[in-house]
Amino acid sequence: MNFYAIGLMSGTSLDGLDICYAKFTQTDFVWNFDILNCETLPYSSDWEQSLRNAVNLSSEELLKLNSDYGFYLGGKTSEFISKNKIINLDLIASHGHTVFHQPKNRFTLQIGDGRAIKSKTNKTVIYDFRSQDVILGGNGAPLVPIGDQLLFLEFDACLNLGGFSNISLKRNGKRLAFDICPVNIILNDLALKLGKKFDDNGDLAKLGMIDYELLDQLNQFKFYQEKAPKSLGIEWIKEQVLPLIKTQKSENLLATFTEHSAVQIAKVLDEFEIKNVLITGGGTYNNYLIEKIKAKTKTEIQIPKKEIIEYKEALIFAFMGVLRSLNLNNVLSSATGSLYDHSSGLIC
Repeated sequence: MNFYAIGLMSGTSLDGLDICYAKFTQTDFVWNFDILNCETLPYSSDWEQSLRNAVNLSSEELLKLNSDYGFYLGGKTSEFISKNKIINLDLIASHGHTVFHQPKNRFTLQIGDGRAIKSKTNKTVIYDFRSQDVILGGNGAPLVPIGDQLLFLEFDACLNLGGFSNISLKRNGKRLAFDICPVNIILNDLALKLGKKFDDNGDLAKLGMIDYELLDQLNQFKFYQEKAPKSLGIEWIKEQVLPLIKTQKSENLLATFTEHSAVQIAKVLDEFEIKNVLITGGGTYNNYLIEKIKAKTKTEIQIPKKEIIEYKEALIFAFMGVLRSLNLNNVLSSATGSLYDHSSGLIC
C-alpha cells in the first residue's frame, strides 16, 4: 500500500523551512520510503526575526503570528507542489515552529495554524503533533523515534545534530530517546556575532581557545545527570547557558561549546554502548564537531547521503502524518515519558 505525503519542518536553529515530499510503502508490516522531492527555503530576514522574537510577543501578537505563519507555510507548500508538478498527495504534515516548550508545566506551542495551510493548499493537513503528548504527561519530544524505529531500523541509534542534539536508540526491546545537549542553537548564535550565519566546518571554533573552567561548568549542568526521557527548550538555554557565556570572546566560546557538545554526545554513545550511529541534521556538516565526537568514542559513525542528513526530520513528520491518518500510534511513550503510546496530531 502506497502513501504520498509532504512533511514541513522548522527547527530551533532557524536555518529555514524544510519541505520533503515522500512515498511510503507498507509491505508485510514493514515500512519503506522514497524521498521524491525536497527543498530548504531560507527565511527572509523579516521572517527569521519574527520567529526569533516570537517568545517576547503579547498574546494578541502571537495569535496573529500563528495565523500569518500558517498562511506562509501554506503558500510555500503550494508553490512547492506546483513547481514539482506533484499530483499524488494524500496529506501535508506540519511540525510548525516551536515558541514555548514547558512540558513540566503541561504546555508546548508550535505556531503555524494548520487550517491556514489547508486554505492555501486544499489538502488534508495534520499539525500540532506535540501537545497531546505533553497533556499525557510526556515531554512532547523527541517525536522522531517512531521513524527511527520503523524506517531506519538497521542502525543501533540515530543522532540528530540540530538546534539541540537528540538521540534515539534501542534499549531492552524499547525505543529510548532524549535530548542530549544544545548544539546549533548556541553555535549559530555565536557565529552570528562574528558575521557568519553558522560556523562552516567548525572553522571559527578552530581559531578559538577552549576555556576549560567554563567547559567544566557547562558539563556540570543538572540536566546531564537526569535520566531519560528528557527534553530541552529555549527557556533552559536562557536560564542556564546564556548567563555563563555572556562575557567571553566569541571564538573561544565556539571552541569551548563545540568541545562541550562533543563531550556530552560521546558520553551518551559510550554509556549506552552504541555500536553504530546514523548522524543527521545541519551539525553533520560541522566537520570539526564530527571529528571531535569520533575522537571521544568507539562508536562507528555513519554519515548518510545529503537528502537524509538535511531532510530526515521533515521526512519523519510526513511519516507521522501518514500514521495519524491511519489512526496508528506515532508517538512512543518510551521516548517521551507519556502515559502510553498514542496517535497524535490535529487533522484538518
